[in-house]
Amino acid sequence: MLSRTASDLYWMSRYLERAENLARMLDISYSLSLMPQDGRGDGLHELAMPLLITGTLDDYLERHGELHAERLLHFFALDAANPASIYSCLGAARASAHAVRGRITADMWENINATWLEIRGIANQGLSRYGMSRFCEWIKERSHLFRGASYGTIMRNDAFRFIRLGTFIERADNTLRLLDARYEMAGDQAEAVSDGTAHAYYQWSALLRALSSFEAYTEIYRDAPGARHVAELLLLRADVPRSLRACTEEIDQILAQLPGANGRPAQRLAAEMDARLRYTGISEILDEGLHTWLTEFIPLVRQLGNAIHSSYLEAA
Repeated sequence: MLSRTASDLYWMSRYLERAENLARMLDISYSLSLMPQDGRGDGLHELAMPLLITGTLDDYLERHGELHAERLLHFFALDAANPASIYSCLGAARASAHAVRGRITADMWENINATWLEIRGIANQGLSRYGMSRFCEWIKERSHLFRGASYGTIMRNDAFRFIRLGTFIERADNTLRLLDARYEMAGDQAEAVSDGTAHAYYQWSALLRALSSFEAYTEIYRDAPGARHVAELLLLRADVPRSLRACTEEIDQILAQLPGANGRPAQRLAAEMDARLRYTGISEILDEGLHTWLTEFIPLVRQLGNAIHSSYLEAA
C-alpha cells in the first residue's frame, strides 16, 4: 500500500475518534459544570478543562480574552477556525476519506459524508438551539455507526489495519489525558471518595460514563468509584474497550500483522508498552504516583505515533 493511502486511512480514523473523544470530554465537563460547585467557582473551571487537556487554552484566550460558557462550547464544538474543534476534526476526516474513496466501502463513505453534511447544518442552526447534550450524543452515535460500518463491510486487509491503528492510538492518548485531568481535578479528595466526598464521587463517575465504562466498573467493583479502582480499570483491564491496556494490546497485534521490516521500531515500542502494562500492578503505579506515571506514559503514546508515521506513513 502507498504510504499516502495508508496515511489518509490512518488519519481518517484518528480524526473520527478524536471528534468522538472531544464530544465525550465536552459532555463530562458540561454536565459537571451544571452541578453545585461547592465553593469551586461558577462551573467555568469545569468547562475550561477541555482547553487544558487539549492544550488550546492560549489559543482560546487570544481570540476571546476571557472564559465564557457559550463561547467555550462553540469553540470546541463548531468553531471552524479552531483546528481542534469537533467540526474541524470531522472536516479533516471527510477530506481524508474522500482521498481514499476507492479503498473504503460505500457504507463507510456514506456515513462519514452524511455526518459532515449534517454537522454543517447544525453549525448553521447554532449549538444553543440544537442542545449541548444532544449534540455530544449525536457525535458519539455517528462515530459508533462509522465503526460498525467499517468492521462489518471492509475486507481484513492493510486498509482495515491502518483504520483500526488510528482508532486505538487516538483512544489510548485520550484515556490517559482524561484520567490525568480528572485525578488532578479531584485533588486532595482523589483517594478519599469512599469516605463520602460527593465532589470526587461525581468526578470519577462522570469520567467512567464519559469512557463508557461505568457499567463495567459496577460489575467488577463493589466500592464507590475512587482513584485506585478507576485507574486500575482504565489502565490495566484488557477486557474494558477504552482502557489503555486494551488499546496497546490491539496496537501490538495490528502492527505485528503489517508486512515489511521498516515497521520494526514501531512494533518493538508497541510490544514494550503492552508488556509493561501486562506485568504492572495498580499498587506499583500508585506507589510511583498516578499523575507521575500518567505524565510519563503520555509521551510514550506520542512516541509510538511518531514511530508509526516514520515507519509506514512517510513517502520513501
